[in-house]
Amino acid sequence: MGSSSIKKNKDGSVNKHAGICTHSRKEFSFHRSTSSLKYHLNVKHVFVGASSSGATPGVRQTTLTECRALSKSTSDKLTNTIAKWIAKDCRPINIVENKGFTEVLKVASLDAFYKPPSRGTVMTKIHELYETEKKQKEEDLAVAEYVALTGDHWTSVSNNNYLGVTAHQITQTWELKSFALTVMKTEEHHFAEACAEQFLTVARKWAIEGKITTIGTDSACNMTAAARLLPFEHMPCIAHILHRSITVSLSDSGFVNALSKSRKIVVHFKHCLANTAELQAQQVTLGQQQEPLIQDVPTHWNSTLEMVKRQATIKATLDQQHHKLVMLTPPEWDKLQRLETLLEPCRYVTEVLGGEAYVSCFVVLPALCHLRHVMEVSDEDPAYVVRFKTTFKEDLASRQVNTNNAWLKLAMALDPRFKDLKSLPKSEREDVWTKLGGMLHEQRSPQTSEDGPPKKKMSLLQMGSDSESDEEVQPDRAIHRYRAEPSIRMEDCPLQWWSAHSGAHDKLALLACKYLATPASTVPCGRLFSVAGHIAKKKRSALLSENVNQLVCLSNWLKEE
Repeated sequence: MGSSSIKKNKDGSVNKHAGICTHSRKEFSFHRSTSSLKYHLNVKHVFVGASSSGATPGVRQTTLTECRALSKSTSDKLTNTIAKWIAKDCRPINIVENKGFTEVLKVASLDAFYKPPSRGTVMTKIHELYETEKKQKEEDLAVAEYVALTGDHWTSVSNNNYLGVTAHQITQTWELKSFALTVMKTEEHHFAEACAEQFLTVARKWAIEGKITTIGTDSACNMTAAARLLPFEHMPCIAHILHRSITVSLSDSGFVNALSKSRKIVVHFKHCLANTAELQAQQVTLGQQQEPLIQDVPTHWNSTLEMVKRQATIKATLDQQHHKLVMLTPPEWDKLQRLETLLEPCRYVTEVLGGEAYVSCFVVLPALCHLRHVMEVSDEDPAYVVRFKTTFKEDLASRQVNTNNAWLKLAMALDPRFKDLKSLPKSEREDVWTKLGGMLHEQRSPQTSEDGPPKKKMSLLQMGSDSESDEEVQPDRAIHRYRAEPSIRMEDCPLQWWSAHSGAHDKLALLACKYLATPASTVPCGRLFSVAGHIAKKKRSALLSENVNQLVCLSNWLKEE
């Protein structure tokens, strides 16, 4: 060592039991360690020792031998964090048994002997976390005035059927909250009576049966029949209706042959590595970004739009490929460009309708009105475009009849951006305000209690009043004051407006809280099933249905943090 020297005996041999400090010439005993000498240097010669080693004076690097085991509180906190991470990011439970994961934790915790929690411990922590988060959701629903639900069925890779249900509410601070209630396994066939009973079971389990306003489902016959058996308003999924109208219009139009050729082009490059490599090399040569072709799927009409847009982007590259594949002709390219123009507004409307972080119910009627204007036939349209537009408008109109138009009209009137009701015919606008006035009058109806004065005696006090009662005219005044308010910009949030004006329009604010919480589609359930697909996959097909429910719900709840 640079700071010590060896002591020699009188006969010249090395003394193995003593050492000498080279700075103070002090002698130290040596018993198979240098701890006493290290202590002496750190206390008496810290500056000399730091300057000789090139380190900063007074700073000492921690060595591996000085690492201590994690305390129990730190270890428990790390275990809880691991369980939360697994639930939030849909990781498999057996990840705690991976050697690489163990090594990462040892380095991160500075504990070379740290052992990750077992699978049983992690599942126990996940169950505890689920109960904690569920209690918080129950408290949120307990103080809610109104709750809207969406529901849909999903089949896992192991052929198990699940019912997903999400809740949507507007809080007392005028914030829209959406979260999962359950992804429960169902054993019965999807008959209307069974579906209705499943919804009621979820409502009773969460103690919200008396607060539910609407239930949103797709337009399947069993779901529509189940909604008629329930005491709640039914809100058919507008995104599903739009999908069906587009699918019907595409199957009965002049775009079929062009789309069929386009699909064959995608298959040609998707199923052959050599063709894909040739396409990518040609893109590099032309200075284009390497973008793969997109294959459309029947269940997602927007994938057809993406397929057409991607092929139009790399059209120059496709024309230079050396193959025997029959390419699209110029008239067929023109057809696909026109199809892109027709479907782009539908894509925008679908994205708006699928939101769950903002109010979407109000936008249904304005969005459908916008699509009707877009699909108006012009003199420049070729015959196949005219056929597509005509079929789309007729099919959409026939499906819109089965939607809850009365609810959608009231929701649009209660949105300060669309309260002019320009999306409705003039003959229907006043009926909406009349119905709102009637609902305000029902809110003001006196409620008698068992221990209160008799209703007949109370009416005698009204007869003795010097002034006329405002009972009948006040609802009309409230509607008039609300209609006189200036409309806000499209970019503004209607819930923020109601938060600032709920005091001036207290009765209408209750109705706004009720009607604006309803989602326009069942897309929130679709997102829930996307998470479930990452959990109940082939390698985890043996998961119990209770664990699937808890993991999916926790992933949905924890994403808000």
